[in-house]
Amino acid sequence: MTVRTSFLFTLRLLFPKTNRGSSARKSLSGALLCIGISLVPLIVVLTVSNGMIQGMTDRIIGLSSSHLCAYIMHSAPEASSAANLTSFANKLTVIEGITAAYPEIDSTVLAVGKSYRTGAQIRAVPPAIFQNNKSFKSLFTVDSGNTADFTTGTKTAIVGRRIAELLNVHAGSTFRIISMVPGLNNSISLKTAQLTVSAVVSSGYQELDALWIFIPVDTAYELLPLKSADLTVHMETADAFSPDIVHIQHTVENYAGSLANIYRWDELNRSEYENFSSTKVMLVFIMMLIVLVASVNISSALVMLVMERRREIAILKSIGASSQGIMLSFLLTGMLTGLGGVILGLPAGLLCAVNINKIISFCEKVVNIGVKFEYLLGGRNADAFTQIHLMDPAYYLTEIPVTVPFRELCTIAAATLLLSLAVSVIPAYRAGKEKPLETFRKE
Repeated sequence: MTVRTSFLFTLRLLFPKTNRGSSARKSLSGALLCIGISLVPLIVVLTVSNGMIQGMTDRIIGLSSSHLCAYIMHSAPEASSAANLTSFANKLTVIEGITAAYPEIDSTVLAVGKSYRTGAQIRAVPPAIFQNNKSFKSLFTVDSGNTADFTTGTKTAIVGRRIAELLNVHAGSTFRIISMVPGLNNSISLKTAQLTVSAVVSSGYQELDALWIFIPVDTAYELLPLKSADLTVHMETADAFSPDIVHIQHTVENYAGSLANIYRWDELNRSEYENFSSTKVMLVFIMMLIVLVASVNISSALVMLVMERRREIAILKSIGASSQGIMLSFLLTGMLTGLGGVILGLPAGLLCAVNINKIISFCEKVVNIGVKFEYLLGGRNADAFTQIHLMDPAYYLTEIPVTVPFRELCTIAAATLLLSLAVSVIPAYRAGKEKPLETFRKE
């Protein structure tokens, strides 16, 4: 029995010429449908998790840690003034691999509004960063005001959306910051300054920017206690994920010497990045278990098919068909069923993944309508109803960036075909071991 003959028998098993009903064929169709349906959530989870991780990582790297970060010693001459710190940052750009560098001073303060106060993270940066830095330009959205009003030599501030809501401030409003100045004999004094809001911004990831307040770097030397602040220089390279970044880090370390400690973005954000990756692996593993359960349906369907086709198998064996040829036919039947599920589930999953933001928005509207209806039935005031957000910006990105992982999708398709082949082995083996004499005797 040749491979061609086995394949023709496979086609006969899948598409018989007779019109009589077959429970096995219905089971195979059901197995195909189950695999297709189980692939949809797997592809959506994979695509969404990739987009979420990439979106969060881009914001952490581009807006927070940058590719490389140098922590300057407070006793160094480069830390004595804003001009010296900026000059040192400019010198780092001559190092091969460094495409840009800018100074930053980070400190924790108490921000005080008219009726609320909260802890805040002051980030003193060059004002031009909001116009010149690619990440700041593309990832920050301006809710109110204008970042062009954020200039050197002024007591202006750009605040994050969340802290602006807490302090109840907007563009043009003023608020105060209170910082602690360490003194002699462990004494502490308080320093107060008033800032004017030039703009309210959001990165779309509230967990990152909830407490950010940006001020000009020269203003920090006037307002902040620098002894308790971090004086840093953030550096960018061509690619944060390039293996060359380790070599660039060593080059910067040799250049800076004992003046600064140099860290990569993945060293500064190791816990977050590992958490993202482990969450993605766990979600994909759970979804693959669903595909495995769906693939088991192929095995039960093939068992029924073997029982239905025992007479045909006996006839083929009696005229010279080999056990290996019969086994191959049933293995091909199981694998083609899995292929049909992939062809059905892959486009459907991609369609859902590409439109995931619209789907979430629609589900959000439906949930809010239902909850509001139940709210009104309870006799409560409709004005007191608060909208439910499925994508809470406190934990997720406000909008999911969709990236289609073609290589991983190919891996999923191949894994599904292998699963379909694996669960077909036992029924195919049973079909190959059928004995023609016993079959004819029973018939």
